[in-house]
Amino acid sequence: MTDTAVRRGQRQPARLRILLHHPLSTYYLIGGASVLLLLLGLVMVLSASSIESFKTFGSSYTLAGRQALFGIGGLIGMFFAARTSVQFWRGIARWLLLGAVVLLIVVLVVGVAVAGQRNWIELFGPFRIQPSEFAKIALVVWGADQLAKREAYHRSWKDLLIPVLPVAVLLMALVLMEGDFGNTLMLAAILCGMLFAAGVPGRFFALFAGVAVVGTWVLTLAAPYRMERITSWLDQSSDPLGVGWQLTQGYYALGTGGVLGVGLGASREKWGALPEAHTDFIFTVIGEELGLVGTLSVLLLFAVLAFAVFRLSRTTKDPFVRIATAGVGCWIVVQAIVNIGGVLGLLPITGVPLPFVSYGGSSLVPALAAVGMLLCFARNEPGARQSLRRRATARSLARR
Repeated sequence: MTDTAVRRGQRQPARLRILLHHPLSTYYLIGGASVLLLLLGLVMVLSASSIESFKTFGSSYTLAGRQALFGIGGLIGMFFAARTSVQFWRGIARWLLLGAVVLLIVVLVVGVAVAGQRNWIELFGPFRIQPSEFAKIALVVWGADQLAKREAYHRSWKDLLIPVLPVAVLLMALVLMEGDFGNTLMLAAILCGMLFAAGVPGRFFALFAGVAVVGTWVLTLAAPYRMERITSWLDQSSDPLGVGWQLTQGYYALGTGGVLGVGLGASREKWGALPEAHTDFIFTVIGEELGLVGTLSVLLLFAVLAFAVFRLSRTTKDPFVRIATAGVGCWIVVQAIVNIGGVLGLLPITGVPLPFVSYGGSSLVPALAAVGMLLCFARNEPGARQSLRRRATARSLARR
């Protein structure tokens, strides 16, 4: 190796360190990873939903078109959310929570059932919303506001739990009454992330985990389909043509894809063998069509997003920003882990979508709004504000 090549190799890590220490690096990492996941999701929804869309609507592009509308709406919301302020989010915290509670009660009264879960409200035409998805961002914003207020004067960590813990339990109970166990787990993950960021000690989480395990076991015994999922996960060869059919077909898709995949649009499993190919199990279609390269790319993008989000939570001086960022980070990262772990057979299948990638406006729009809030936090950090101000000044001088 020549001296020039050695020097060039030494410069690459140095450049990376400089980029990572740039005041706006967190802003660009969060926004870039989220948008790339969204774009990949739009392409894969178009591919994975084409057969189901044609069978149901007579057009291969109907579901993909709807997802594109959801994506555009979510991006617009993300853009405006990124240009708000921390005070804006704290100001609307109570209204977000009130709206979420009202919607969760309304869905119990007039909601429609889909796949055994009464968690949808019909809007107009083919569109409907899932209030449990909007409850996530409501819990993040309101919970962070309450915890930030109490952090300055609380005498013990127990003071931080009231009223955040009871309200979070209320939201989880309402979501559970709809039959949505997956999003109940996500709300619990958000709660734990925010309480950890607020300084609640580890012994509380040990107690919380114990209660959660007992509660999950009781709920599993009360619902036969949940017990079937658990037993099928524990013994994945016990019923491959019944409860284990979806997981088995997911394995076939991933195994067929190999390293480079069979090619975009060439999936065989999406022709009807794999249930929920464009929603919960879209990761397996990515593995079939884009291979190991595609699945590792998805994991890398989520890793970059997780790094940037928790970096923001660790470095900020604002307690509200720290707690809200931790809540959003746990929401997106844990949901991605639960979804991917389920389709790989590492975890039981819970029915939660893959953030930014799976089909569904009710999950996509709140997630992009939450990313917009994080971008707002990142651009309002002191170093980022100064960098943006210098950039604006430079642009103004260049126009003269």
